[in-house]
Amino acid sequence: MRYAEGPSTHREVRISAGPARVWEVLTDVEAMAEWSPELMGVEWQDGATSPAAGARYIGRNEHHLNGDWRTIAQFTEFEPGEVLTWCVLDMDGRYGKPAEEPEDRMATWSFTLTPYADGVVLRQSVTVGPGRSGLNAYIERTPEAEAAIIAYRFDELGKGMEATLKGIKDAAERQG
Repeated sequence: MRYAEGPSTHREVRISAGPARVWEVLTDVEAMAEWSPELMGVEWQDGATSPAAGARYIGRNEHHLNGDWRTIAQFTEFEPGEVLTWCVLDMDGRYGKPAEEPEDRMATWSFTLTPYADGVVLRQSVTVGPGRSGLNAYIERTPEAEAAIIAYRFDELGKGMEATLKGIKDAAERQG
């Protein structure tokens, strides 16, 4: 597994609620900070208050090894009840030059909803790169461990996705 290849991982959960309810919960981006171990808060930009193609927010993030940092999340795909995709940009240049355009993204995240008999399968996925991210410094220090470094980070991200998906599932199934 090599960073330059744009590695990805995903997790999914079955939710006993209709697509409209699941969509309502997962598009409450501020609530994600309650469930995600790294996203601590959201500040909408340019008058946006919810996801839409082109909408952006500043995410405040925290990690036990990498400290606190900010990113810009820009929604790139918005198909209500089906797909929500956003790229994450290094707005402060923490890992290289500041990035403001999707082609320089550190990562791309996505939720995909697939209806089934009595609910929805919700998949969350992430693809790293092609822009620089926190992984690059670790890989540059020990290039022979690149695959292990990526695998370690994907294990962390997978646990975070599982926590987020559980939060969405619990909220959607409460029918609140």
